[in-house]
Amino acid sequence: MHAEIDTIPFRLMDGTHATLSSYRGKVVLLVNVASQCGLTPQYEGLERLFEARREAGLVVIGFPANDFGAQEPGSNEEISQFCSTRFGVAFPLAEKISVKGPARHPLYAALTRAQPAAVDPAQGALRQKLGGYGYEAGDPSDVLWNFEKFLIGRDGRVVARFNPDVAPDDPLLLDAIERALRG
Repeated sequence: MHAEIDTIPFRLMDGTHATLSSYRGKVVLLVNVASQCGLTPQYEGLERLFEARREAGLVVIGFPANDFGAQEPGSNEEISQFCSTRFGVAFPLAEKISVKGPARHPLYAALTRAQPAAVDPAQGALRQKLGGYGYEAGDPSDVLWNFEKFLIGRDGRVVARFNPDVAPDDPLLLDAIERALRG
């Protein structure tokens, strides 16, 4: 993995200390998640994707964050319970972090530096919709909203980044994952 991203520590929901080096040789999809968002049903698609492709080497890791509309207010225990009972999530979940602003976790600072722009097939529609609700997106390299996705190849490099409204079954995301799994 890329040295900087590889060594940045985070904690999983069970309190285990982790780094992305634990997933060396795998393709990793990192997603900032929230339980009370209009995009929360993506948990179901993320779990299906994980189940379908994990034997091929895909790992999905959810990073709960309360940065957008206070849509992840729960404790780590509440989030874990919600994900397992509501969506049957078996992919790893990290402890709640911040993905933007002054409290942004170092992992997300490194991810946004490595891939400052997201694939946005809707050409700014989500950004415009959020603006209609009074949300100022800020720096274009910042994570826009819940369920933004970073794809890390087997070599540890960030190979793609996808806007939150790119669903787990979107052909653009699936194609990028398949290419990374082959590479």
